[in-house]
Amino acid sequence: MQTDYLFEKYYFSDPGFVDGTTEFHQLLAEQIKAGSSILEIGSGPANATTSYLATLGRVIGLDITREIDANMALAEAHIFDGMHLPFPDQQFDACVSNWVIEHVQDASTHFREVARVLRAGGTYCFRTPNQWHYFTLGSRLVPFSVHVRISNRLRGLPADAHDPYPTYYSANTFARIRRLCRQSGLVPVGLSAIEKEPSYGRFHPALFYPMFLYERLVNSHSVLKVFRASLVAVLRKPRFLGKRADTSAARLENLYADPRTSD
Repeated sequence: MQTDYLFEKYYFSDPGFVDGTTEFHQLLAEQIKAGSSILEIGSGPANATTSYLATLGRVIGLDITREIDANMALAEAHIFDGMHLPFPDQQFDACVSNWVIEHVQDASTHFREVARVLRAGGTYCFRTPNQWHYFTLGSRLVPFSVHVRISNRLRGLPADAHDPYPTYYSANTFARIRRLCRQSGLVPVGLSAIEKEPSYGRFHPALFYPMFLYERLVNSHSVLKVFRASLVAVLRKPRFLGKRADTSAARLENLYADPRTSD
C-alpha cells in the first residue's frame, strides 16, 4: 500500500513505539491472573487478542454469529442474543471485549450482565472507540450503508473482510462508563484515552497526513485526551457486599474521576 513507508517512517521505526493492540494485551496481562476463567464477549473468528488471552487462562467466547467457530484459541464457543450472557452468576474471573462495546445497543443490560457473571473481585477490561473522536463523530453523521462501503477500504482490510456491524455508541464516553458502573455495581479502577497510528489513513497519503497531525496534537497535552481515538477501561466487581462495597466503590470512583471529561 502506498502509505506503508509513512507508517514505517513516523511510527514503526521508532524503537519506543508500541501499537495499540500490544498495549491492550499488556494491560490484560497486568489485570488478569494466570489460570483465570475468562469470558471474551464478541470473540469473532481467529484474532490476536483471543490468542493472547489463551496464554493467560481458559477462554470461553461469545458472539452473535457462527464465525466464532473459526476461533480455535477458544476452549468453548457460544452464540448469544447480543444482550443476555448465557452463563450462571459469578462464573468468571475476568471478562474482556475488544472493539465490541460500540456495537451494544443496550449498554445498561450489558454492564449488569457482566457484573452478574463476574466473581467478586473480578475484572472487566475493554477497548472501544471514543465518541468524541473525529472518526466516530463522522461515522454517526454518515448513513450506515455508506459506512459499510468505505470503512474496510480506509483501514486497508482484505476484500473478504466482513462488513462493519451497526454501531450505537451507548457507552463511549468517560461519563457514560462511570454512570453505567454506578448502575451495575462495577467500579472504574482505570479509564484511559489513547491515540495511536492513524489506521484509517492507510488508503492514501492525503488522508494520512492530517490524521498524523491530529495524532500529534491530541497526544501533546493531557487536556486533549478527551479527543483521542480509543477508550480503554478496567472495571472491577467489589469483593464485599452492602455498605462497605458501596463506600469502596465511591472512593475508587472519585479517585479516578477526571473533571475535564464530560458526557
